[in-house]
Amino acid sequence: MLLSSDGTRTPGTAALFAEPARKGGIPPWAGDFRPANSAGNGPKNAVGKTFTLELPDGRTGKVVVQSLKRGKGGVVLALMGEDAPPF
Repeated sequence: MLLSSDGTRTPGTAALFAEPARKGGIPPWAGDFRPANSAGNGPKNAVGKTFTLELPDGRTGKVVVQSLKRGKGGVVLALMGEDAPPF
């Protein structure tokens, strides 16, 4: 689920991954978010904005939408995580 700062909730599926940690830093993480069919194309004008990603177990993480891809399977938002990964 993506949560916007105004409280709007966008249901969907996330595929997340961690990248190798940089020396002495928090390991970066990223992923893709596919809005559920009921959510249409997801949040409007999302690229460059920060959202809260809520995982099914209740853990959350801040993400910035890097890009929006459209294809046969629908819309996919490319995410870049902020802070420690929530998984």
